[in-house]
Amino acid sequence: MLSDQDGSIGKMYGIYDDDTGVETRGRFIIDPDGNIQGFEVLAPSVGRNVAETLRQIQAFQLVRNSGGTEATPSGWKPGKPTLKPEPGLVGNVWKVWKVSQAFDD
Repeated sequence: MLSDQDGSIGKMYGIYDDDTGVETRGRFIIDPDGNIQGFEVLAPSVGRNVAETLRQIQAFQLVRNSGGTEATPSGWKPGKPTLKPEPGLVGNVWKVWKVSQAFDD
């Protein structure tokens, strides 16, 4: 996370409010190729969740390192089961992954 004192980064990503001179709270996860993999924009009055940002970065890294042979379900954490992307998985994630798996330690 960083501070954008002159608003140049916020303007580049469309989260700078010219009328108030304030940025909304933006979080962008950018991969090594320069592609935005995830983003979140919040009102200035609501803070971001650093732990969730780190979890998502770990998930993006796992998927990238697997060459796309693994995907992470909602709430996935390192060490938890992943999904194997295939056409038959669409609409059937619940058959191979349970929400409780995200919370089991």
